[in-house]
Amino acid sequence: MGELAAVVLTGLSLAFWAGLIGFRGRFWRADQRLPDTPPDVEDWPGVVCVIPARNEAQTIAGTVGSLIDQDYPGPVSVIVVDDNSDDGTAAAAASGAAGAEDRLTVVTGRALPPGWSGKLWAVSQGLLTADERYPEAPYVLLTDADIMHDRESLRRLAAKAESDGLDLVSLMVLLRCESFWERFLIPAFVFFFQKLFPLPWVNDPSRSTAAAAGGCMLVRRSALTKAGGVAAIRDRLIDDCALAAEIKQRGAIWLGLTTRVRSERRYNSLSEIWHMVSRTAFEQLGNSPFLLVGTVAGMGLAYLVPPLAGLGLLGGGWVVAAAGLIAWWGLMGFSYSPTLKLYGLSMGWGLMLPLAAALFTLMTVSSALCYWLGRGSAWKGRHYGAGTAPHG
Repeated sequence: MGELAAVVLTGLSLAFWAGLIGFRGRFWRADQRLPDTPPDVEDWPGVVCVIPARNEAQTIAGTVGSLIDQDYPGPVSVIVVDDNSDDGTAAAAASGAAGAEDRLTVVTGRALPPGWSGKLWAVSQGLLTADERYPEAPYVLLTDADIMHDRESLRRLAAKAESDGLDLVSLMVLLRCESFWERFLIPAFVFFFQKLFPLPWVNDPSRSTAAAAGGCMLVRRSALTKAGGVAAIRDRLIDDCALAAEIKQRGAIWLGLTTRVRSERRYNSLSEIWHMVSRTAFEQLGNSPFLLVGTVAGMGLAYLVPPLAGLGLLGGGWVVAAAGLIAWWGLMGFSYSPTLKLYGLSMGWGLMLPLAAALFTLMTVSSALCYWLGRGSAWKGRHYGAGTAPHG
């Protein structure tokens, strides 16, 4: 590569990272958290927890048990929608409520109609049951069947919603980070999410940026009704962010990080993470080939140019190498370190962020190829065709 080109690319990359750190809502600080000790609420509102579950027998008992066992002064009930499972999910859910069976309702899911994603169809049935059985509860907690809530989870969520007048309070739960591939890619996934949706901007009512994390969303039911319910987003695969956008048009939302609510879903292989990301990555870009090209180019400039320059592979002499190292070991590593700390990982993993970025870029390209080839994606035995509503 010519010396001038190397200087220009490295300079642009260095400027990119400086801009991200200085002007992207301080996303990298990973500091949006609920207080460990929630403020007291004069009249604690009732909460109905809705769990869509399809073949979740391995984890759902723990999820149900963690909600039944909440240290929460108000009434709490749990609805599990068994979405045509064939692994004993319903029985496992019932075992999680042993001794408190009256607080658990297990709904047998109906066949998936055209135009709905499987998860949202299950959620809609759970919400209908909540309307029938617990119409007085002001809040619904939408949570996944692999999420383990600590005993004060609902206290913190409800206190935040009540004290700040929020219509949605969501937590990006602590994802499992034990296997090599989880340590390599999961913190990077969380870092990229924060970069795409800076949490301080999400939590700023004056900004349009909206996002949520589907594993843990406390929603004010009146706000959900005003937004048209989940029927308004029934065909969206990135349903959590879509719901947040609908609600933020009419009220305030909040999204934060936590180490106390965690996911037990395992990603022991690269293929499992690849499948999880690629099924929705291209949809995040609006299925646009232009945005795909821009994303690939931008990821290359941001994550590949610094290490190539720093290792002297771009040429350009010591100035280019120094600028590359500043961007890679300095700005990139600095901005990634709070997320690594969140997951209890050393700074050494930060040096691998360019490789993780390359893999996530390939996952996005793979998602686009599946879309263009008409293959869509599959999730829990259901197929999501390119440009079509899910079926299965």
